[in-house]
Amino acid sequence: MKAAVLREVGKPLQIEDVKIGKPGPHEVLIRTAAAGVCHSDLHFVEGKYPFPLPAVLGHESAGVVEQVGSEVRTVKVGDHVITCLSAYCGHCEVCLTGHMSLCTSPDTKRGKGDEPRLFREDAGASTMNQFLNLSSFAEQMLIHEHACVAIRRDMPLDVAALIGCSVTTGVGAVIHTSNVRAGETVAVIGCGGVGLAAINGAAIAGAGRIIAIDRIGSKLNLAKHFGATDVIDASADDPVKAVMDLTGGGVHHSFEAIGLKQTAEQAFRMLRRGGTANIIGMIPVGTTIELHGADFLGEKRIQGSLMGSNRFPVDMPRFVDFYMSGKLKLDEMISRRIPLTGVNEALEELKTGELARSVIVFDH
Repeated sequence: MKAAVLREVGKPLQIEDVKIGKPGPHEVLIRTAAAGVCHSDLHFVEGKYPFPLPAVLGHESAGVVEQVGSEVRTVKVGDHVITCLSAYCGHCEVCLTGHMSLCTSPDTKRGKGDEPRLFREDAGASTMNQFLNLSSFAEQMLIHEHACVAIRRDMPLDVAALIGCSVTTGVGAVIHTSNVRAGETVAVIGCGGVGLAAINGAAIAGAGRIIAIDRIGSKLNLAKHFGATDVIDASADDPVKAVMDLTGGGVHHSFEAIGLKQTAEQAFRMLRRGGTANIIGMIPVGTTIELHGADFLGEKRIQGSLMGSNRFPVDMPRFVDFYMSGKLKLDEMISRRIPLTGVNEALEELKTGELARSVIVFDH
């Protein structure tokens, strides 16, 4: 199969012929229909987060089940599925206490002595590392059954792919991690795919005021369509002061969807007393943030959110229903559809911050 491989940090991905194994007892072979090009992929390409190489990248995808292992009970051949990078085992402490997105059990991966899921036959059957349990920049994926969920057949798969990461991360951070309630105020810093999803999620949750913050006018215009009631151009205004002026003292919930020291600190500073700042963006390894200690006397909180604190087998079918009923805006999030060979151009475009999402579409 064709796959986009990262062999060296800072270098373009290479389109290569990669071999894929047969499903083990709890594994599923999926024909990839679409894969979103996410800013998280770029973090690994740039080396801001280390990962063993070579690796087939990609982690936001949807497809059709082609084969299932002997013990698989959650999906069947022919099912349309959305994948999720936060694979869960179902029996560790975090899973049993309802925090499936935090599962790191090795049970969802193949052991060191097992044949790899991905490999290059012409390189002496050398291992090709699987990226975030998925590796979706490829024509097929071989994954644990607890890394995908079946969805209704009338959901377009190119749009469904976005639910696999950005939507689940953004909407989930709002409704699960921070538990936004009707009438509360929300600020979202960064209006890329994840930020737009957080804005949309806040609208669905009934937030009374939703403030979108970005430096790019076109993204702020898009944010209004996704549910923002107010927008702040961060290139012209001090975002913290602007939020304080708009709300008369700060927001109940802020969401940082970029992954920068400065914006993480701003997310905390724009809170009202008792407010919660949620860091969704991937702040580079080794970066520290600074907060004023006295602010904690106002019961202000800052917390992380991994993949929207999801319960994806339940969440994703519901998000599909939200889309089909018109509540979740996904079509507008896709800037363009591209072939696998366009992946490097899409990664370069992410650096400018101009586009919301490029989606790789596999024509089979």
